[in-house]
Amino acid sequence: MSTIESKNQLIEYFTQGVKKENQLLIGVEHEKFLFSGKEKKRVNYEQIKKIFKNLEAFDWKPVYEQENIVGLKRGNQQITTEPGLQYELSGAPLKNIHSVCSESSTHFNEIKVASKDLDISTASIGFDPFNNLSEVPKNPKERYQIMTKEMPKGGELSLQMMYQTSGIQINYDYTSEKDFEKKFKVGNYLVPLTIALFANSPFANKKFTGYLSYRNKVWQDTARGGIMPITFEDLNFEKYLDHAINYSLLFVIHEGKYIKPNGQTFKDFMDGKFEPLKGIKATIKDFETHLATIFTEVRLKQFIEVRSIDTCDWGCICNGPAFFTGLLYGALDETYDVIKSWKKEDVMEAYLQSPKKGLETELRGKKLHQWGKIFLDIAKSGLIKRKELNSNGKDETIYLKHLEDIVDRKTNRAQLLLEQFNKQGNLNFFNNAKEDFSYSGL
Repeated sequence: MSTIESKNQLIEYFTQGVKKENQLLIGVEHEKFLFSGKEKKRVNYEQIKKIFKNLEAFDWKPVYEQENIVGLKRGNQQITTEPGLQYELSGAPLKNIHSVCSESSTHFNEIKVASKDLDISTASIGFDPFNNLSEVPKNPKERYQIMTKEMPKGGELSLQMMYQTSGIQINYDYTSEKDFEKKFKVGNYLVPLTIALFANSPFANKKFTGYLSYRNKVWQDTARGGIMPITFEDLNFEKYLDHAINYSLLFVIHEGKYIKPNGQTFKDFMDGKFEPLKGIKATIKDFETHLATIFTEVRLKQFIEVRSIDTCDWGCICNGPAFFTGLLYGALDETYDVIKSWKKEDVMEAYLQSPKKGLETELRGKKLHQWGKIFLDIAKSGLIKRKELNSNGKDETIYLKHLEDIVDRKTNRAQLLLEQFNKQGNLNFFNNAKEDFSYSGL
């Protein structure tokens, strides 16, 4: 692959992501914890290999790193594992939320079959409530070995992020540079609301953490995370690019080998000043690798990735994408008109408070549950406008029911879990609850 000779090549890279209005797709990535036995120990690599082997019966093909199987691929779908062997489905780009839910339902049923005789269970939660950091098995991927050494240098909770969190990411297309700016700003400005609506990680080490979304608290103290400061400025591809290339390199993959960094930025690499590979310049492939090592709440590749949702059940796998699809694809201008006058200090204060205070967090004179009602109404109107119907003739608004309940009750899933914990004094209710892998499609 040819080297990067000018910044314009990278601006063009983002421009190539532009889609026509009728080409817009939705991609959902969701992570889950797998636990072994009644003690809820995290599955180890040998157990993951057994699950992967069993999944080959569903036409999944193994992906290897040297001799280690590190994932599976089927068409445009991928199954991978995170640093602590959280398993992740990276779904195919799909046209509507009906397809997103159907894809996830199929995946979970396949996992259920593949793990049937292995005494493995799952819990849909954003932070591992049972195991401390030292107890979590490690993923053999070389990149995670490097990250384990490097990430704590920039954020004290980085290792907890890597090994003990589980989240959901949603990918959206853009139709122009201006469209990117609006969607990127909406995604970032609504991070506090996203945290509050989908908070689902109140426990760590079998105790209440004091946070409704401890996962998001951890991510706030993680290297290379947070809300990009450029979010609050006039934004275009070049400005995002300038910010991205000045991040330090986490690693470089050269001739199939992982090269450890030495403090240089990606811009240094573009200029042939990456010391371990003196004189060698970065390629577009290197740039793509680098973009994937920026862990901000919203990030840009050749699509926009929204990243602030705690893993939960169908309430976020279907409702999260439905909510943002309504806002970003169905009613972007209406959404942007609401947030465009918000100030950086308003958003950042709410961002820092929302993992603890949830829906009671204040933002510009309103509680987040009040903002939730406002944006839910906009999202609903956007989904109605999209006219994406399932086989029963129902549109995508059917997937907002969970969020409507949260807003009406002013109570998120973390608070419901806390009610059970306070009643029982322990987390045994997780042992009694069987995860429902099926989804009716309504």
